[in-house]
Amino acid sequence: MNRPHRSRHPSFPSRPSDPSRPERPRHAGRRRTVFSAALGLGLAAVLTAVPTSASASPSASHHPVPSHHTASAYAGSPADQAGNKAFFDAVMRSVRAKQAANPGLLSVTITYDASQAPSFASEIAQSAQIWNDAVSNVQLSEGGGGGADFAYYEGSDPQGSYADTDGHGHGYIFLDYEQNQEYYSVRVAAHETGHVLGLPDDYSGPCSELMSGGGPGPSCTNTQPDAQERSDVEYLWENGLAANSSVFKRVH
Repeated sequence: MNRPHRSRHPSFPSRPSDPSRPERPRHAGRRRTVFSAALGLGLAAVLTAVPTSASASPSASHHPVPSHHTASAYAGSPADQAGNKAFFDAVMRSVRAKQAANPGLLSVTITYDASQAPSFASEIAQSAQIWNDAVSNVQLSEGGGGGADFAYYEGSDPQGSYADTDGHGHGYIFLDYEQNQEYYSVRVAAHETGHVLGLPDDYSGPCSELMSGGGPGPSCTNTQPDAQERSDVEYLWENGLAANSSVFKRVH
């Protein structure tokens, strides 16, 4: 299935391919939004160390091809924000059933598989640490294999970096080579991971906002979520789907 064409956000001009970088298989039939995947859980009391079932388990040579998918890029149109929320809601619903088996726990641990993005191992680890230091109601932990809640991939794609899902709790983050050369790579990874935690894009925001993505331009190297972004993640993972709705309404 051919991927529908979507023009890049003006803040991310197209760049020629780098012949020194290997070309990787691309996803077919993706629908882009401005997110980067939002993976969540949340209830009145959220779980700790209870991995969700949102694992992405394609082979190293083939990225998952969603059938009913929602994707979000490091840059995109505000009209696509509905996809951000749809992804987060889908994953929330897929993991709520697991809460019943572990009532009363105070935080949740999301596991990720970075084995398919070896070029960005350091950036991924740094982005996980950034978020783990910033919030307490949810934590990120590397755990490869089919049991991970989401996965990272790398390659070349004219649309840049993004997060994708099939709408049923299977998600992954794709890190594009060229975009990560033009923009500060740790910021790109941390921004995309912010979507996994439930945050939408806000491209009109300043560099001090992590979720402003590429909006402030390549000179922005801030990798830290601001106070509001940290508060939103804590709220999302404490209160669940109702909180998710209010956060998206506030931002947009």
